[in-house]
Amino acid sequence: MLTINFHPFKNLETERLLLRRLNKDDVNEILELRGNPETMKFIPRPLTTSLEEAMAHINIIEEKIVNNEGINWAITVKGNPKFIGLIGHYRISAENHRCEMGYMILPQHQGKGYVSEAIDAVLEYGFNDLQMHSIEAVIDPDNKASERVLQKNGFVKEAHILENELHDGKFWDTVIYSILKRNFRK
Repeated sequence: MLTINFHPFKNLETERLLLRRLNKDDVNEILELRGNPETMKFIPRPLTTSLEEAMAHINIIEEKIVNNEGINWAITVKGNPKFIGLIGHYRISAENHRCEMGYMILPQHQGKGYVSEAIDAVLEYGFNDLQMHSIEAVIDPDNKASERVLQKNGFVKEAHILENELHDGKFWDTVIYSILKRNFRK
């Protein structure tokens, strides 16, 4: 079984991005991201409707890091500390050397290749630092943009599960994509 340890917290850098620890200064952007029906339309979770709820979300992320249960980074463009998105590893199965990766980006930063660039750095961290064997991403089958990003980054479709999640009175399908360490391009 793997031993998971996120201490000390490691910032990740790419050509254009700095992935850093989330902090209280990101609260407005978390509210903007998780409170936007458009960015949340493929995520079966309640909308964040207040700064208090956004701060609670930041605190949950921090608690998971402190307890070695999951890790998220704020996506920022180098030279500008302003939060533009969120990416991380969670649902860690240390006994199976597998975890789930998730990501979101503010609409005004979509289509610039930032998510692919961040995914590459987070996969490298997952495979090399955490010693994962496989990393999965669970998406809504209608989220074609996310599907393209995953395929571009070497993920393959593992499963399409029918109506397995209930949210707001609707059953949602989920699609699981994954990548094995041996297939990671880095």
